[in-house]
Amino acid sequence: MPTRILPAVGDADAVRSLTTLLSQLPDAEPVVPVTDSTQLIDTLARLASESIDELPEVVVVHERIGPVPALELIREVALRFPAVGVILVTSDVSPGLFQAAMDYGARGLISLPLGYEELATRVHAVAQWSVGVRRHLGAATDVFTGAGGTVVTVSGAKGGVGATMTAIQLALAAQASGRTTALLDMDLQTGDVASYLDVQFRRSVADLATITDMSPRVLADAVFPHDTGLALLLAPGEGERGEEVTERAARQIVSALRSRYEIVVVDCGAQLSGAGAAVVEMADTALLVTTPDVVAVRGAKRAVRMWDRLQVRKAEETTVVVNRHSRGTEIQPALIQKITGTGVAATVIPANFKELQGAVDAGRVHELDAKGTVKQALWTLAGELGLVKGSEANSHRNGGRERGALTFRRRRELGR
Repeated sequence: MPTRILPAVGDADAVRSLTTLLSQLPDAEPVVPVTDSTQLIDTLARLASESIDELPEVVVVHERIGPVPALELIREVALRFPAVGVILVTSDVSPGLFQAAMDYGARGLISLPLGYEELATRVHAVAQWSVGVRRHLGAATDVFTGAGGTVVTVSGAKGGVGATMTAIQLALAAQASGRTTALLDMDLQTGDVASYLDVQFRRSVADLATITDMSPRVLADAVFPHDTGLALLLAPGEGERGEEVTERAARQIVSALRSRYEIVVVDCGAQLSGAGAAVVEMADTALLVTTPDVVAVRGAKRAVRMWDRLQVRKAEETTVVVNRHSRGTEIQPALIQKITGTGVAATVIPANFKELQGAVDAGRVHELDAKGTVKQALWTLAGELGLVKGSEANSHRNGGRERGALTFRRRRELGR
């Protein structure tokens, strides 16, 4: 059987050089090259959605691929498509880079300028490894090998607008419909997911911050299995530990969750950190929750503008959710859409705190009355976003948003 090889190269001259050599390899079947990181992830996702057997055995990533740095891209491919062997082509053959490439999930390294013998040897070895992995995954029942889960972030225009409640109910709706669902609390200093769900926990997202090899077992050890079936990855109980979760760690953690669950809902809170910016940027759908009052809507406008300045997300790629809505309020969804320049969810959440108060005070929001107007609206919103199995709604996926070439520090500089 021929070895399918997918080159990921941004430079035109490098594409020609690499494809020429690949075409000379025995039993090799080079496929059409991709020219950037987003195209690579999209291509692999499309193939994986058909069958694991449709994926190429080998992906060759050139060091100048963009916009995501090569090592970050390799990590993403290794986590989301574990049956694909990745080779890094680089001019830096130092022991430090070799170790880093292995830590990020590469199966081999090839030095520039390219040589036929080295390329043939490495491709053959990685292809054999890939075939072995597929044989193993074929018998596994607990590995999610689809195109990668849908990531939905929920941020607040300001504190207290209901972002956490929204995130929890969206996750519960997805889980109840039969989708494997993880709920990640990335409100790192003041996250309340554990309190809302009456959870006593030992491990948190901070415990994964320094892990370089995010194996399924490591991830499972940090996840709290809730009675509802949700997999919870919670914010640290000690808020100062939130600083341990860097932008790189956040990307790795979300990628790991995405590779294991069909739906990943992330509560990002109302304060934007480097880690939170990375997650919002990665998301297939980014929600911004506001209430229909002047202060909150101004906060939503500021958040949208900041995301745009820092190149986290464009306004038109953001969806505002209006919470505590009533017909009598002066500020209606159409006005909010005009002010923020975003899309606005068709489903609005009614103002009815009395319906929630008992469950919130008891820390049992997963036991809200199914007939309650707030829960019904939030679960309808889940259907609108395509999170509920069988929903025909548009899920607003952007085909992968792995554009993290900019650091958060650089984003802040651009925003000044």
